[in-house]
Amino acid sequence: MFKENKQFSLGIVVFAGLALSVALLFYFVPQNSTVHTDSAPLTVATTTLYKQEELRSSLPVRLKIPVINVDSVVEYTGFASNGIMDVPKNPDDAAWFKFGPRPGENGSAVMAGHYGWNSGRAAAFDNLYKLRKGDKLYIEDDKGSVISFVVRETRRYGPGGDDSYVFSSSDGKSHLNLITCEGDWDKVSKSYSERLVIFADKE
Repeated sequence: MFKENKQFSLGIVVFAGLALSVALLFYFVPQNSTVHTDSAPLTVATTTLYKQEELRSSLPVRLKIPVINVDSVVEYTGFASNGIMDVPKNPDDAAWFKFGPRPGENGSAVMAGHYGWNSGRAAAFDNLYKLRKGDKLYIEDDKGSVISFVVRETRRYGPGGDDSYVFSSSDGKSHLNLITCEGDWDKVSKSYSERLVIFADKE
């Protein structure tokens, strides 16, 4: 995705980070709850938190896209030093944005992958542009379960494009969005001119 292993530059503005923080806050805090001094409500709240943690116990370990021969290890990534989403260290891997939903949870799980690696070496998302509506994606988790997703649409974003839709969803469903580079290589900015995003929905 990056020539000479440059960082992924699809912008994540402060608003996106704030939105993710708010979403995570509401996920972990029991709704319609009141703090009491007796033990019963606290026990219920604690139980609720444990149940939510159990729901989040499965982590993605592999991304498989048979139609373009992708079978990649999933790395976990957060923010790079410049405040944008970081990228996988290995060009063969995909990177899941660990501060968002996990694949299979409600919301938009996001994964990035490299395109156009230096020295002509193949990268995981080189052929992502070939995906079409109806193609299947599969996430294998650390417990051996497989979650299926179906491609819904493809979008391309230029510099400064509004990408908030990539990282957020309010429809109460589970999505998996894949991001990579596309377009022309700019020697000055050392980045590609566009970002390709594949939007997929859980079956």
